[in-house]
Amino acid sequence: MSGPVSGPETPAAPDTPAEAGTPAASGRRELTYAVLLSLAGAGLACWAATRTWSVEVTPRGSLPSARQGRTGADLLPWLSALALVGLAGGGAVLATRGRVRRLLGGLLALLGAAVAAGGGYGLVAAFDGEVSRQWPALCLLGGVLAALGGGLTAARGQRWPAMGARYERHAGAEAPAGADGRPATERGTREAWDALDRGEDPTVS
Repeated sequence: MSGPVSGPETPAAPDTPAEAGTPAASGRRELTYAVLLSLAGAGLACWAATRTWSVEVTPRGSLPSARQGRTGADLLPWLSALALVGLAGGGAVLATRGRVRRLLGGLLALLGAAVAAGGGYGLVAAFDGEVSRQWPALCLLGGVLAALGGGLTAARGQRWPAMGARYERHAGAEAPAGADGRPATERGTREAWDALDRGEDPTVS
Protein backbone atom coordinates (compact mmCIF):
# COMPACT_ATOMS: atom_id res chain seq x y z
CA MET A 1 0.00 0.00 0.00
CA SER A 2 1.51 3.22 -1.05
CA GLY A 3 2.04 6.03 1.41
CA PRO A 4 0.03 9.24 1.46
CA VAL A 5 0.57 11.40 -1.53
CA SER A 6 1.76 14.81 -0.58
CA GLY A 7 -0.09 17.68 -2.18
CA PRO A 8 1.55 20.25 -4.38
CA GLU A 9 3.73 22.76 -2.67
CA THR A 10 1.92 25.89 -1.69
CA PRO A 11 3.39 28.82 -3.65
CA ALA A 12 4.88 31.59 -1.63
CA ALA A 13 2.42 34.36 -0.97
CA PRO A 14 3.18 37.50 -2.95
CA ASP A 15 4.19 40.61 -1.19
CA THR A 16 1.29 42.41 0.40
CA PRO A 17 0.42 45.87 -0.93
CA ALA A 18 1.61 47.38 2.34
CA GLU A 19 5.04 45.74 1.96
CA ALA A 20 5.31 46.52 -1.73
CA GLY A 21 4.45 50.18 -1.18
CA THR A 22 6.78 50.79 1.75
CA PRO A 23 8.94 53.46 0.00
CA ALA A 24 5.86 55.39 -1.14
CA ALA A 25 4.28 55.16 2.31
CA SER A 26 7.51 56.38 3.90
CA GLY A 27 7.59 59.30 1.47
CA ARG A 28 4.03 60.27 2.34
CA ARG A 29 4.84 60.18 6.05
CA GLU A 30 7.90 62.37 5.58
CA LEU A 31 5.85 64.78 3.47
CA THR A 32 3.23 64.96 6.21
CA TYR A 33 5.84 65.62 8.89
CA ALA A 34 7.54 68.34 6.85
CA VAL A 35 4.28 70.14 6.06
CA LEU A 36 3.09 69.94 9.67
CA LEU A 37 6.41 71.24 10.99
CA SER A 38 6.43 74.13 8.53
CA LEU A 39 2.81 75.12 9.13
CA ALA A 40 2.93 74.69 12.90
CA GLY A 41 6.20 76.58 13.23
CA ALA A 42 5.22 79.47 10.97
CA GLY A 43 1.77 79.68 12.55
CA LEU A 44 3.21 79.74 16.08
CA ALA A 45 5.74 82.43 15.14
CA CYS A 46 3.07 84.52 13.40
CA TRP A 47 0.83 84.36 16.47
CA ALA A 48 3.67 85.09 18.91
CA ALA A 49 4.72 88.12 16.84
CA THR A 50 1.29 89.70 17.42
CA ARG A 51 1.58 89.44 21.22
CA THR A 52 2.84 92.25 23.45
CA TRP A 53 6.59 91.96 23.87
CA SER A 54 7.11 95.13 25.86
CA VAL A 55 5.08 97.81 27.60
CA GLU A 56 6.48 101.33 27.64
CA VAL A 57 5.49 103.27 30.73
CA THR A 58 5.44 107.10 30.48
CA PRO A 59 5.09 109.09 33.77
CA ARG A 60 2.53 111.90 33.68
CA GLY A 61 3.03 113.67 37.00
CA SER A 62 0.00 113.41 39.25
CA LEU A 63 -1.90 111.48 36.58
CA PRO A 64 -1.58 107.73 36.19
CA SER A 65 1.32 106.68 34.02
CA ALA A 66 0.57 106.06 30.35
CA ARG A 67 1.20 102.51 29.19
CA GLN A 68 1.78 101.66 25.54
CA GLY A 69 2.17 98.05 24.52
CA ARG A 70 4.39 97.09 21.60
CA THR A 71 4.06 93.77 19.82
CA GLY A 72 6.81 91.82 18.16
CA ALA A 73 5.54 93.05 14.80
CA ASP A 74 5.86 96.65 16.05
CA LEU A 75 9.42 96.10 17.21
CA LEU A 76 10.46 93.95 14.22
CA PRO A 77 8.12 94.74 11.30
CA TRP A 78 9.64 92.08 9.05
CA LEU A 79 9.06 89.28 11.55
CA SER A 80 5.34 88.69 10.98
CA ALA A 81 5.80 89.14 7.22
CA LEU A 82 8.37 86.34 7.08
CA ALA A 83 6.16 84.12 9.23
CA LEU A 84 3.22 84.65 6.86
CA VAL A 85 5.38 83.81 3.85
CA GLY A 86 6.54 80.67 5.63
CA LEU A 87 2.93 79.75 6.38
CA ALA A 88 2.00 80.03 2.71
CA GLY A 89 5.13 78.17 1.63
CA GLY A 90 4.37 75.28 3.97
CA GLY A 91 1.06 74.72 2.19
CA ALA A 92 2.72 75.11 -1.21
CA VAL A 93 4.95 72.10 -0.51
CA LEU A 94 1.94 69.88 -1.29
CA ALA A 95 1.46 71.43 -4.73
CA THR A 96 5.08 71.15 -5.90
CA ARG A 97 7.31 68.28 -6.86
CA GLY A 98 10.89 67.40 -7.71
CA ARG A 99 13.52 70.11 -7.83
CA VAL A 100 10.99 72.91 -7.33
CA ARG A 101 9.92 71.32 -4.06
CA ARG A 102 13.51 71.09 -2.89
CA LEU A 103 14.15 74.73 -3.74
CA LEU A 104 11.00 75.68 -1.85
CA GLY A 105 12.25 73.66 1.12
CA GLY A 106 15.52 75.57 1.11
CA LEU A 107 13.65 78.86 1.06
CA LEU A 108 11.46 77.73 3.96
CA ALA A 109 14.53 76.73 5.94
CA LEU A 110 16.03 80.21 5.44
CA LEU A 111 12.75 81.88 6.40
CA GLY A 112 12.51 79.74 9.53
CA ALA A 113 16.06 80.60 10.50
CA ALA A 114 15.36 84.33 10.05
CA VAL A 115 12.20 84.08 12.18
CA ALA A 116 14.13 82.19 14.86
CA ALA A 117 16.79 84.91 14.80
CA GLY A 118 14.07 87.51 15.37
CA GLY A 119 12.78 85.56 18.34
CA GLY A 120 16.29 85.24 19.72
CA TYR A 121 16.81 88.97 19.37
CA GLY A 122 13.61 89.57 21.32
CA LEU A 123 14.96 87.40 24.14
CA VAL A 124 18.20 89.35 24.60
CA ALA A 125 17.24 92.88 23.50
CA ALA A 126 16.83 95.59 26.13
CA PHE A 127 13.45 97.10 25.26
CA ASP A 128 12.10 100.11 27.09
CA GLY A 129 9.61 99.50 29.88
CA GLU A 130 8.27 96.15 31.02
CA VAL A 131 9.46 93.25 28.86
CA SER A 132 7.76 89.89 28.28
CA ARG A 133 10.16 87.14 27.23
CA GLN A 134 7.78 84.23 26.65
CA TRP A 135 6.52 85.54 23.30
CA PRO A 136 9.98 85.95 21.77
CA ALA A 137 10.76 82.45 23.07
CA LEU A 138 7.70 81.04 21.30
CA CYS A 139 8.67 82.92 18.15
CA LEU A 140 12.13 81.37 18.37
CA LEU A 141 10.59 77.91 18.78
CA GLY A 142 8.27 78.46 15.82
CA GLY A 143 11.17 79.54 13.62
CA VAL A 144 13.17 76.44 14.56
CA LEU A 145 10.22 74.16 13.74
CA ALA A 146 9.67 75.88 10.40
CA ALA A 147 13.37 75.61 9.59
CA LEU A 148 13.31 71.89 10.38
CA GLY A 149 10.35 71.36 8.07
CA GLY A 150 12.05 73.30 5.30
CA GLY A 151 15.32 71.47 5.80
CA LEU A 152 13.59 68.10 5.59
CA THR A 153 11.86 69.20 2.39
CA ALA A 154 15.12 70.40 0.86
CA ALA A 155 16.92 67.18 1.74
CA ARG A 156 14.30 64.58 0.75
CA GLY A 157 11.45 66.38 -0.98
CA GLN A 158 12.41 65.24 -4.48
CA ARG A 159 11.54 61.63 -3.54
CA TRP A 160 8.10 62.38 -2.14
CA PRO A 161 4.88 61.82 -4.11
CA ALA A 162 3.14 64.78 -5.64
CA MET A 163 -0.42 65.75 -4.80
CA GLY A 164 -2.89 63.99 -7.11
CA ALA A 165 -0.38 61.43 -8.43
CA ARG A 166 -2.41 58.49 -7.11
CA TYR A 167 -5.62 59.80 -8.67
CA GLU A 168 -3.95 60.32 -12.03
CA ARG A 169 -2.51 56.80 -11.96
CA HIS A 170 -5.84 55.21 -11.10
CA ALA A 171 -7.69 57.27 -13.67
CA GLY A 172 -5.31 56.12 -16.36
CA ALA A 173 -5.68 52.48 -15.35
CA GLU A 174 -9.48 52.57 -15.42
CA ALA A 175 -9.67 53.39 -19.14
CA PRO A 176 -7.42 50.93 -21.02
CA ALA A 177 -7.04 51.39 -24.72
CA GLY A 178 -8.18 48.76 -27.19
CA ALA A 179 -6.40 47.37 -30.21
CA ASP A 180 -7.34 50.46 -32.21
CA GLY A 181 -5.74 52.72 -29.61
CA ARG A 182 -9.07 54.21 -28.45
CA PRO A 183 -10.32 53.95 -24.82
CA ALA A 184 -12.84 51.18 -24.15
CA THR A 185 -15.52 53.68 -23.09
CA GLU A 186 -15.20 55.58 -26.35
CA ARG A 187 -15.46 52.40 -28.41
CA GLY A 188 -18.51 51.23 -26.47
CA THR A 189 -20.31 54.52 -27.03
CA ARG A 190 -19.56 54.45 -30.76
CA GLU A 191 -20.84 50.87 -31.08
CA ALA A 192 -24.06 51.81 -29.28
CA TRP A 193 -24.71 54.65 -31.72
CA ASP A 194 -24.01 52.35 -34.68
CA ALA A 195 -26.54 49.85 -33.33
CA LEU A 196 -29.18 52.58 -33.02
CA ASP A 197 -28.52 53.62 -36.63
CA ARG A 198 -29.25 50.05 -37.72
CA GLY A 199 -32.49 50.02 -35.74
CA GLU A 200 -31.20 47.63 -33.11
CA ASP A 201 -31.51 47.88 -29.35
CA PRO A 202 -27.96 48.22 -27.95
CA THR A 203 -29.11 47.14 -24.48
CA VAL A 204 -30.04 43.66 -25.73
CA SER A 205 -27.03 41.33 -25.76
